[in-house]
Amino acid sequence: MFPNLRRRPAWTVVILIAGMLLSMLSVGWLTWRQALLSESEVFQRQLAVRAQALTQRVDRYRTLPEVLSLDPELRAALQRPLNHYDVDYLNRKLERANGASQSSTLTLINRSGIAVAASNWREARNNVGEDYNYRPYVRDALATGKGRFYGIGTTTGLPGYFLSQAIYDENGATIGLIAIKIALQELERQWPRNTDMVVVSDKHGVIFLTSREAWRYRLLYPLTPQAEAELVATRQYQSETLSPLNFKVSKTLDNGSRLVNIDDPELPRRMLLQSIDLPNSNWRMHLLHDTSSSATTSWWAAAAAAGLWLAGGLLVLFVRQRQRIARLRLRSRQELETVLKQHAQELRTAQDGIVQAAQQADTGLSRSLEHLPQGVVIIDANLNLVAWNSRYLQLFRYPSELIYVGAPIEALLRHNAKRGLLGDAPMEVAIQRRLGHLRSGKPHLHESEKGDGTVLEIRGNPLPDGGFVTSYADITSYKNAARELRSLADALEQRVAERTRDLEAARQEAEQANRYKTRFVNAAVHDLLQPLNAARMYTSLLPSHVHDEAGRHVAESIDAALASQDAILTSMLDIARMESGQLEVHVRDFALDSLLHVVHNNFSMLADSEGLQLRTRSSRYVVRSDEALLRRILQNFVSNAIRYSRKGRIVVGCRRMGAQVRIEVHDQGPGIAPSLQREIFEEFRRLDEGHADDRGTGLGLAIVERLGKLLGHEIGLRSTLGKGSVFWVTVPLGDAAALQPAVRPSAPTRQDDAPLQGGVAWYIEDDPQTCAATRALLERWGCAVPFAGGPHEALQRAHPGNAPQLVLLDVHLGNQLYGPDIYAQLCERWGQTPPVILLTAERDASLRRQAAERGWGFLAKPVRPPALRALLSQTLLRIREG
Repeated sequence: MFPNLRRRPAWTVVILIAGMLLSMLSVGWLTWRQALLSESEVFQRQLAVRAQALTQRVDRYRTLPEVLSLDPELRAALQRPLNHYDVDYLNRKLERANGASQSSTLTLINRSGIAVAASNWREARNNVGEDYNYRPYVRDALATGKGRFYGIGTTTGLPGYFLSQAIYDENGATIGLIAIKIALQELERQWPRNTDMVVVSDKHGVIFLTSREAWRYRLLYPLTPQAEAELVATRQYQSETLSPLNFKVSKTLDNGSRLVNIDDPELPRRMLLQSIDLPNSNWRMHLLHDTSSSATTSWWAAAAAAGLWLAGGLLVLFVRQRQRIARLRLRSRQELETVLKQHAQELRTAQDGIVQAAQQADTGLSRSLEHLPQGVVIIDANLNLVAWNSRYLQLFRYPSELIYVGAPIEALLRHNAKRGLLGDAPMEVAIQRRLGHLRSGKPHLHESEKGDGTVLEIRGNPLPDGGFVTSYADITSYKNAARELRSLADALEQRVAERTRDLEAARQEAEQANRYKTRFVNAAVHDLLQPLNAARMYTSLLPSHVHDEAGRHVAESIDAALASQDAILTSMLDIARMESGQLEVHVRDFALDSLLHVVHNNFSMLADSEGLQLRTRSSRYVVRSDEALLRRILQNFVSNAIRYSRKGRIVVGCRRMGAQVRIEVHDQGPGIAPSLQREIFEEFRRLDEGHADDRGTGLGLAIVERLGKLLGHEIGLRSTLGKGSVFWVTVPLGDAAALQPAVRPSAPTRQDDAPLQGGVAWYIEDDPQTCAATRALLERWGCAVPFAGGPHEALQRAHPGNAPQLVLLDVHLGNQLYGPDIYAQLCERWGQTPPVILLTAERDASLRRQAAERGWGFLAKPVRPPALRALLSQTLLRIREG
């Protein structure tokens, strides 16, 4: 039995570990697969946008050859011999046309394939006089009227895309062609320069456009002999070496995306490959994306699954143990009750037999009493011995001279008292008490323990004709069994207590592990945000130190690559802070109308840009809540309504519900199916009906639900497919008498028609040159700037009473300082929350939406003075009107 007991905990541990590993593998794999599909859909749309940009760039120049082919001067030049002055005139004409279109090169070619004139005639290596008859775009235009071809220029050595259009005489005969060469390098510079890559390949699989220079002229698959002959004949890539690209497709997803393993030390080992065909060409555009974020997401999901499995397993073990202990207790009690009932029944049966045997007994050592297991003695009404059995003599070992018919029972009692069998009472008292019981003729029952440990159960019953019969049953074994059962029960109780302590310790350990997990998520996301914030700080400084176009593009590319990850990590940090209870809540009474007015101002321009009408109904209610957190809930509702609505109106209004107010956001979007109305409040749950360029991170409603629980506000929705949705939050009414008077800025003292006149603004920026230039610009417009400097100086200068009307704030302020955090500290010192305009080098749409959700203005660097002046004027007007 004991080996089985030892094996059961081992099997339990094995099952727990195996289940944990299985849950981690299954959940991690499913999450990784789902994350890959989600990422592939997002980047498929990005790839479609980039493909459209490339196609539009080519189409912009497509009509130029067609227009020039109708030019009478070019047509006449191809029908007669040309002298030096004619060629010079044509060169200058093409040069002017090329300058207007900003293309690379325009070339006029006769029917023999000879370049008659070219826009690059001033260069040492120009196209004039060159023979291009071997080029496909020349042959195709002379044969079919149009031609197109990408290749490296034989004259200039520079690659480009050639478009050609045939020129006809009055009879419709082909007399030559006009060709335009389009440089696509500028488009390449707009592609990402991080681990994500964009490449374009031709029909032979040769990469000719790429965001990574080392991949230019690499082969996606081996060339056929026909392809090699064609490339040599057309001299498409001149003397460039076409080396194969080492990659292998490891998995194809359901949507056609592929996971590939790339043999390149500077790139991640595994990447996601998206491909799309470009219209009107034999080209294909490819996007390679790093899948490390999907792997990270799957690891987090696997860890969560392991924690849930362990918690569930411990709970099941705890319940099973309690049930098992309850069964053992019940069984022990039932066994003890059964033993007691059996013993009582045996005693009753024996007593009945004793009485019957006593009535039939003869005198002396009675044969009729010998079959009884108890010791039996019978006395008459005079308390003298009448009969007894041998078991009675064995139990008490009386001397033979004391046992005879007619012997007084008092002599036997006195003999027993001398041996200490009548207890601790005085001998005479004990003897008289027992004689009194016999004279009274009343039944009695008691237990007595002899000196050798034998326990006797003594039962006395009167006889019908007088006298008394007494039985002495040896119940020592029963008492020992009862003690053993009690010891077993005590041992079970002790085991129950030990297992309860073990389970309690396991529960505390699980809770501690959960708290550690929350702290770990908080710290991990924070540590991930720190390098992102530092990187974005440096990118915000680069435009002021880099003066060439390539340098500025590098800064913008780095910043764009960090933007989307920053939004997800920030939301995850918010969730971790809420779960760990570190998010502070400041509940007070405030007017709801001012909050609704801020939400309307923040999203009205965004709604107009999407073709939607945002309407906000005025409210006279005073509510009690945390104004900043409630504003964030409503901004998420309005942001989602704009994101998922394609037309119609969005209405924000209030309903009185007894002692509460329900704030509702109505939209005319596609609606939400009943089966999805609970899921959309989960992390990373997004609908597919949003705008293609902005579907959010899938964390907004998850944060809303947590904020609602934190504030004690009910969050809900109702939706009808095809008609729209209503999201609402219920807030308790506040006390209007407790409202704090609003602090309004002083009225302007001059030029009421100029909003900037008399305005007061602070500019917080870690670059001194930018501070000085912006300060001079604002002061020239009539806006006072009492402070323009870094975050530490701003915190030292801020105190109650000197809050500005407006704060111009950079996002990254050096030394890993984050602008919004500095703003929160300034607001605590001011005791006010002035409006904010972010001035940042980040050009990401998600950052713009985050700024709108917080009610902040946004301008991307380098800031255009007219745009800054317009936004400043609009913000100050809203302050004065509010």
